[in-house]
Amino acid sequence: MNPPASPYRSAPDVSPPRSASSPRYSFPPHLVAAVGIAWLLRRRRSFRHDAQTCLRRLSPPLRLLGEAYIPQHGPCVITFNHYHRPGFNALWIALAIAAVVPVEMHFVMTEEWTFPGRWYAPLGQIASHIVLRRAARMYDFSTMPPMPPRPQDVERRAQAVLRVLNRVRRNPDLVLGLSAEGGDSPDGTLMAPPPGAGRFALLLAAAGLHFVPAGIFEAEGTLCLQFGPAYDLRLSQHLPPEERDALAARIVMEHIAAQLPEALRGEFSPYPRVP
Repeated sequence: MNPPASPYRSAPDVSPPRSASSPRYSFPPHLVAAVGIAWLLRRRRSFRHDAQTCLRRLSPPLRLLGEAYIPQHGPCVITFNHYHRPGFNALWIALAIAAVVPVEMHFVMTEEWTFPGRWYAPLGQIASHIVLRRAARMYDFSTMPPMPPRPQDVERRAQAVLRVLNRVRRNPDLVLGLSAEGGDSPDGTLMAPPPGAGRFALLLAAAGLHFVPAGIFEAEGTLCLQFGPAYDLRLSQHLPPEERDALAARIVMEHIAAQLPEALRGEFSPYPRVP
């Protein structure tokens, strides 16, 4: 079956070079007001609908690559890179992906920002916890303690993983969204995931999810989103737990790296296991 026509500008399935120019990112004022009211009144909203509203305002339009690989339904998990820079909010990564996937996605997001080294870190953590937890309820997302892992978060992280796995089991057609890095890369280069990311990926694979890699980057003054072919994550049970964790995380990151320009692949280039 041919994929449905996309309202976004397509490009050949290649990675274009980076450019010093940048797209213009702005949120529709009426949408900001509507989301703010829903947040205050604890009302539910469709993230896919809000994402499409934001993408219609993006200038120039999103450049979509690997369109044939966009999942039309689950069960699957879309894994993607995560970065920010001045003028680019990482929220646009989730918005771009949610806008082009034809079903409502379920994202896993942080429940708190940490502000390392900043004098206002304690107050910022409390405020962000309130804001992000309520935002997650508004869009029906799952939350997890922030990365890198903190000793006091071990039990809460285990509970969060169980909640995600229960969600997967209750929804056989779920399309999950997950950033394997668990944090922001300020220059857009792929970072190594924290310990435990590979174990989480293997649990999702064991629950029946296929993996769909996606890479997002800016090139030639345009925000670009490229999808790659789905794959199954399987490793030998005889490997030591730490080795399984590290290898699974690396496989996930290598597939993401394959969707990015060479300069952004970091330590995950070359990627010999990616077909």
